[in-house]
Amino acid sequence: MRNWIIPTLVAAGIFLASCDDTEPDLAEPSPTLAPDSTATSTGANPSPVSVASQRFATGYNRPVFIANAADGSNRLFVVEKSGIIRILKEGQQLATPFLDISAIVRSSSNEQGLLGLAFHPEYEKNGRFFVAYTARSGENAIAEYRTVPPGSDTADPDSGNLLIAVSDPYPNHNGGMLAFGPDGYLYMSMGDGGSAGDPNGNGQSINAMLGKILRIDINGGGDYTIPPGNPFAAHPTARKEIWAYGLRNPWRFSFDRKTGDLWIADVGQGKWEEVDFQAAGAEGGLNYGWNIMEGDHCYQPAAGCAETGLTKPVFEYDHGRGCSITGGYVYRGTAIPSLAGRYLFTDYCSATLWALSRGADGKITSSELGKLPGGVTTFGEDEAGELYFAVDSEGTIYRLIAK
Repeated sequence: MRNWIIPTLVAAGIFLASCDDTEPDLAEPSPTLAPDSTATSTGANPSPVSVASQRFATGYNRPVFIANAADGSNRLFVVEKSGIIRILKEGQQLATPFLDISAIVRSSSNEQGLLGLAFHPEYEKNGRFFVAYTARSGENAIAEYRTVPPGSDTADPDSGNLLIAVSDPYPNHNGGMLAFGPDGYLYMSMGDGGSAGDPNGNGQSINAMLGKILRIDINGGGDYTIPPGNPFAAHPTARKEIWAYGLRNPWRFSFDRKTGDLWIADVGQGKWEEVDFQAAGAEGGLNYGWNIMEGDHCYQPAAGCAETGLTKPVFEYDHGRGCSITGGYVYRGTAIPSLAGRYLFTDYCSATLWALSRGADGKITSSELGKLPGGVTTFGEDEAGELYFAVDSEGTIYRLIAK
């Protein structure tokens, strides 16, 4: 997943303690986020934003993702690291899990487990959905499951069809994000394989699936086919599934539901966290630099690295301001109008909530909106575009609301 570590234990690499069993009053808002304060920015400062976070549901065991099925049901699906997906329906957790594949998921290491979930764009009709998880063998796995009938609150655990299994030499840096793009293809993130510094050189290798964002067509027959527009579709030796490379551990990417732009949060090594960007409609094959660069800085070698052909991040921050980025979404809801069009993300350690605005000229302006409860593992959207986030140690889902 990421480097889930509390700030005082960053150097040691010790992971966060287990969840707190305390169940807070769900009707009680958390401490209100502070008003906008200017962070490092380019261009004019955006208009002020005042937001707060409110407890929405609790009682989860290390929640790592929140999704909706875009089927008109307004359900939220909460992914637990151990291998269970639960449903929030009309604000209430259903007693029976939507899916339990914990028997085939390895979650013993802090960054392993059931990590991602994506529903087919026509899920309402076909009941197809996809999960990313660490297999018992340690491989990074992508599998398809089905809900029969599609609108049911329980999926068929015996319907699993393994699509991709990638050997992973270390237990950390597994990526695990799944999302359908505006083109209808399934995108997925793979970390660089783990350890530190990408010792196997996966990030820069087009012959490896690790350290990448992949893109496949799951409607073309068989398990999947390669979209003809993939950058290495005709390459004799490269992995044809590759869409983008040079990534260390993309812990959440998302598509702007209005524009189709792709935003990627890539967890850094020891100094820099970064946000990467690809405009809607742009060709694939962008190289985001790892492990030549960490953020906008040379990593290997430490100075004078070859930067030609690399796509630089649109935003970065150093480890004085956090330790592990948690990517989010461009806000397209209606409850907080002042957030419209801004990309929101946070850091697992510092809990700072950032908003990035991209102007018509492509310039990025950043704002710090305040602090979230610490240990945010993921954001999620509901069908209306409102945003939620999960706090690891509390096992709690919060939603962002207007102040």
